[in-house]
Amino acid sequence: MSENYRALTRKYRPQNFEDIVSQDHVSNTLMNAIKQNRLSHAYMFCGPRGVGKTTMARVLARTINHIDNSVDGESLNQTLNIVEMDAASNNKVDDVHHLRESVRIPPQNGRYKVFIVDEVHMLSKAAFNALLKTLEEPPEHAIFIFATTEPHKVLPTILSRVQRFDFKRIGVDEIVHRLRKISVDEGIAIDEESLHVIAKKADGALRDALGLMDQAIAFCGDTITHQELLQALNVVGTDRLFQFMQCVKAHDADQGLELINTLLQEGYDIQEFLIGLTEHLRNLYIAHHNEQLYLVEASEDTKQKYRETAPDFSRDDLMRMLHIVSEAQIKIKDAHQPRIQFEITLLKLIHMERSENLNELLAALEEVKKNSSNQQITATKPDSEPKNVESPAVQSTSNAEYNGSTNGTSQPVDVPPTPQAESKVETPTDVMLAEEEEEDDEFDMGTPVLQTRHTKLKKVEPAEAKAVTTSTPVEGYQSSNEEAPKARINNIDEVKAAWPSFLEAIKADFPIVLQLQVERTQPISLKGSELTLECDNALSKKMLDEQAQDLARKLQECTGTLFRFNVTVSAKQQQEQSARNPYERFKEIQQKDPILKELVERFGAELEY
Repeated sequence: MSENYRALTRKYRPQNFEDIVSQDHVSNTLMNAIKQNRLSHAYMFCGPRGVGKTTMARVLARTINHIDNSVDGESLNQTLNIVEMDAASNNKVDDVHHLRESVRIPPQNGRYKVFIVDEVHMLSKAAFNALLKTLEEPPEHAIFIFATTEPHKVLPTILSRVQRFDFKRIGVDEIVHRLRKISVDEGIAIDEESLHVIAKKADGALRDALGLMDQAIAFCGDTITHQELLQALNVVGTDRLFQFMQCVKAHDADQGLELINTLLQEGYDIQEFLIGLTEHLRNLYIAHHNEQLYLVEASEDTKQKYRETAPDFSRDDLMRMLHIVSEAQIKIKDAHQPRIQFEITLLKLIHMERSENLNELLAALEEVKKNSSNQQITATKPDSEPKNVESPAVQSTSNAEYNGSTNGTSQPVDVPPTPQAESKVETPTDVMLAEEEEEDDEFDMGTPVLQTRHTKLKKVEPAEAKAVTTSTPVEGYQSSNEEAPKARINNIDEVKAAWPSFLEAIKADFPIVLQLQVERTQPISLKGSELTLECDNALSKKMLDEQAQDLARKLQECTGTLFRFNVTVSAKQQQEQSARNPYERFKEIQQKDPILKELVERFGAELEY
């Protein structure tokens, strides 16, 4: 190395406002203040590292004191008019007292005496308080410029006495433009992709970008290639990330594990890979809409690759992947076996089912649910419509069979019955079966022949005549071997007693998903025909409300009473669930619901909230 060699960060430090990158809002304000002679006595420059805070302070000091550009920015501290102090190492009250003594001395060969205090947030509270009076009422020749990366640590009494300027991070394109200009000045051959790698690695700090450029030149020489740069900076290239996403697309776990092993053998950091993968997934998400591709910080060739690869994954899949990788970044920091956790994370991405398959599964479940509901409705309908059947004999003897005597009394003719085919007779309340028998009775000469029918009626239970509409009962007809109708239930205890048989009854006719929700539900009160049921979550309430009519009919078969359901969610259960950790609740729900547990195990579902 030559004795005169200087690092790029020092060699290319801006000497005027025009050279400062991406801080035009500060530069323009200060230049206008100088032109209008409206300089403040104290400034506060805030912002991330490497964005030009100290450089801006030196340029301002050089400009207002008209110092020639031949004086290097680092040599300004040697002049009598500009005093630089590092608050990180001079943070005591005695250091501030020494600064106050220096403020009294007027400038020797200029108009202003400028005090630049770097990392001012490192001053102690006592030191800040010692500076307050001088900062509020300094001499006319004194100007204070404070620089800090953590303005929230500065006392509010200090912030209220200064003009504050917030510096912003430097964009990737602006850093690339600056590096391209420097590489031309230095005679360095470097491709566009490598410039973007350096710019993204710098994370918005131009100083860091110049330092990485210096490192790349030291490793590669005057010609910087992309692969050599990745090796020098230990950065995972986009080619590796695209290669891994191909393994995810093909569900190729073997190739994915081989790639992971190669990366670790080459010395790549796990966290660096996860950071790069997170950005890669984010870029694929954005690339689904070409009009938003300007948000992707990459070269045009890489953007084209994102356009081609993005359709391989839906946005829902990419969001799930981002969630898995983001959680892994936090968990791996505290893991005893980071490599195992790293491999598990990437295998989750490879084995994760796509959202299209999940949508098909949910659609199939909905179809099963609809089919089950239709079967229940069909089961409640009668196999055939009831018909009013009357034999011709009944029609011909509608009045005569009850007028057997000449005195007008209504007495049926008591004749031995003859077996005939039974016919169903629809009555207002019950379905009655008529066992009809015919017999011819002949009277004296000259009297007409009267055909009569003796009819026996018996009561038919609902099991024998399904779903036949009834209205008013006919009393007095009931066979001895038929069961009497069930008494109406009037209290909640009887409902609770019949509830286990109801749970057994629904297993044959309702989907298992609905069965599980009903099993978590308990009857709590009965008011008239309104039966109040209490469940433990909103999903159960929704499903029970949707199937309330079918469930009520099924309960009627067990109790003989048709209820109207009023489903409520237990407030106590809601409070207990909200008090528990979301992950604990998610595990508990899995234990209660075997279908959900199978979905989690099969598709690698993750809790998102």
